[in-house]
Amino acid sequence: MGTICGANCDKCTYSDNCKGCAETCGRPFGGTCVAAQYISVGGREKYSEFKQVLLGEINTLLESNGIPAAEKLYELPGSFVDLAYPLPSGEKVKFLDGSRIYLGTQIKFADMGVCYGVVADTTFILVCSYSVDGSEPELIVYKKR
Repeated sequence: MGTICGANCDKCTYSDNCKGCAETCGRPFGGTCVAAQYISVGGREKYSEFKQVLLGEINTLLESNGIPAAEKLYELPGSFVDLAYPLPSGEKVKFLDGSRIYLGTQIKFADMGVCYGVVADTTFILVCSYSVDGSEPELIVYKKR
């Protein structure tokens, strides 16, 4: 399969369900991909610049919440990172579209049993915490960009 962003699809655990970026015009799981959208308009260089600016915004947000800075952002399928967050009412809500590709990363503290996750695109940044097995998600910040 051909990629638009240059990702190594051979290492992706979702490749069995993927229809390919180039083959689907940047919609490998049916929804849009932040990388494909950005690259189609500005090219890979502009996409790389966007990721660096976004990473800076994310790190400012993380540090203001006492969370260590992230080192890199990765293209991630929404179905992989769409956790159901409990609301004060007891209802659990998902905020992402499982068919889209977002940018994100994980900051893991295995010795403490907690991870921090970040998911973002051109319109929002979501920061959460969860146990190392992915359970007990807690929404920390959902910020419109």
